[in-house]
Amino acid sequence: MNEVLKGNRLTDEINFAAAADVFKQLSDITRLRVFCLLCHSEQCVSAISELMNMNSPAVCHHLKQLKNSGLIVSRREGKEVYYKAADNEKVNTLHIATEKIMKVCCIEDDTKMTDRYGVLDKTKLAHQVHAYLLEHIGERITIEELSKQFLINPTTLKAAFKEVYGNSLAAHIKEHRMERAEWLLLTTSDSISQISEAVGFSSQSRFSQAFKKTYGVLPIDYRRQKLG
Repeated sequence: MNEVLKGNRLTDEINFAAAADVFKQLSDITRLRVFCLLCHSEQCVSAISELMNMNSPAVCHHLKQLKNSGLIVSRREGKEVYYKAADNEKVNTLHIATEKIMKVCCIEDDTKMTDRYGVLDKTKLAHQVHAYLLEHIGERITIEELSKQFLINPTTLKAAFKEVYGNSLAAHIKEHRMERAEWLLLTTSDSISQISEAVGFSSQSRFSQAFKKTYGVLPIDYRRQKLG
């Protein structure tokens, strides 16, 4: 006979209530992500905030709920408190079940910038931002707009880009704009004003200054020198 039916366990409301409370805690997507992260590593609040792109009060709220449910434990090291999943059968079972359910239900998405535990893939983020900016090189896109587009805070975005490409986001894209401008100067009959707009500058004068700083001459002189 099925174990649940033995001894009429279906009427054991206390145990069912305890189980339901655990599932209730993990019914929140963000809390489930925090739980999965802590099943794999020990983290402090600031690290979780960075990995999850959340503010500290929100992280602390989820940590409190998980700890009250006995799913995580904490330890203090100096002024910092570190959290990790509790080492017991209940937590291990929930962790395994969560991963199995996600594997069955979820289709892998190569466009996602975090793994299933919410850990940011900085290389993937930088490459996606880079591709997006090249695709929209004629638009004047701010860091704040990129942050909203990719759901990443500006500081993390800038740091990830610099870590992967070796220079700042603004400097790197400026190089691409100058390269595109040079190509347009030599392969089209577009005016300097048209080229300026095509590579995302708000004014022709600013474009000319940036081009001269890169190539040593104004764009109109560069075209004359190269094309005669």
